[in-house]
Amino acid sequence: MTTLPGPDPDLLAGTAAGARRSRRHRLGRRLVGRGRGNGATAGQNVGGWLFVSPALGILMVFLVVPICLAIYVSFTDWSGVTSPFASTVHGVGFSNYASLLTQPGLSQQLFGTSLRDNLYYVLFVVPLQTALALWLAVVVNNRFLRGRGLFRLAFYFPSVTSSVAITTVFIFLFQGSGAVNKVLRVFGITGPNWLYDSRGIFSVALNNLGVHNPPAWSGHLFLGISLWQWLAGPSFGMCVLIILATWTTSGTFMLLFLAALQGVSPEVEEASEIDGASSWQRFRHVTLPMLRPALVLVLTLGFIGTWQVFDQVTLVGPYNQTTYTPAYLSYYVSFQDNQFGQGAAIAFLLFALIVIVTLIQRRLVKEDLTQ
Repeated sequence: MTTLPGPDPDLLAGTAAGARRSRRHRLGRRLVGRGRGNGATAGQNVGGWLFVSPALGILMVFLVVPICLAIYVSFTDWSGVTSPFASTVHGVGFSNYASLLTQPGLSQQLFGTSLRDNLYYVLFVVPLQTALALWLAVVVNNRFLRGRGLFRLAFYFPSVTSSVAITTVFIFLFQGSGAVNKVLRVFGITGPNWLYDSRGIFSVALNNLGVHNPPAWSGHLFLGISLWQWLAGPSFGMCVLIILATWTTSGTFMLLFLAALQGVSPEVEEASEIDGASSWQRFRHVTLPMLRPALVLVLTLGFIGTWQVFDQVTLVGPYNQTTYTPAYLSYYVSFQDNQFGQGAAIAFLLFALIVIVTLIQRRLVKEDLTQ
């Protein structure tokens, strides 16, 4: 039997040494490259922070610092006359919050009234403006409609008009002797003094149906006002603001829905039409689910915006309690009564309420189509 020659040991040793040197060389190059990359990344981070530092400084000075100062003021009795850090300003703990939530009195009653009025404002405005905006978007998205650009401009125009000017026009229209009541008088209806009638529309309807005395259980108080007052519905003055807000904000949300509608593929609707779906079925089961991201955005913006209504309430009347809102009450308590501590407390309670309501709304109406 012939024995084959084995590998040369010297050759194997040289090859192994060469492989080790090659590995060390590659490892050294990786480490050098990694060090250079870290240095470049660190330099880029420093440069990025330098570029954004002016904007961050502006946010700190005009946003973060005022918020922190307002939090501090909400725990004091600052009157706004002196510096909030003066020796005459005393800390009161949670007294400002307690006077609004737990201590019976005028402050709690006004806060409860403002919450009730704003709650009905939200419950009416958000569904109405969302439905109207969606309907307008569907109308102007129709490719067979002539003059679509003109209609889009007309529907959007109230949204870019001054809210002060529009509110002033509505004040003249809904006065006791205004145009609205004159039109109602033609049909034999005596209209109320809209802007200053504090009766709730639900209680007025029940009164016309023969229910004149509230039940015994409705006399219990919550936040300073009775349950019957909570269930009385929005006042006639708040109804005017509901109509005003629905008309002026629907145009903005119409654009959001219109952009979402234009993103719906025509092939999807054509396929559903071929399958025999009617126009309503196509809209209900095909188009509307694909608009869910836009719907979530509109509802979120609607909830936040309606809880912050201020300018229209201010124009209707500074002493008109038919249209109180927490935002206006915070301003009134601070700048009219010089109780900036309590005004700041109202503002932060409103902030907490907006956050909670928005989170609940996002949990109920999910943006993801698979959920």
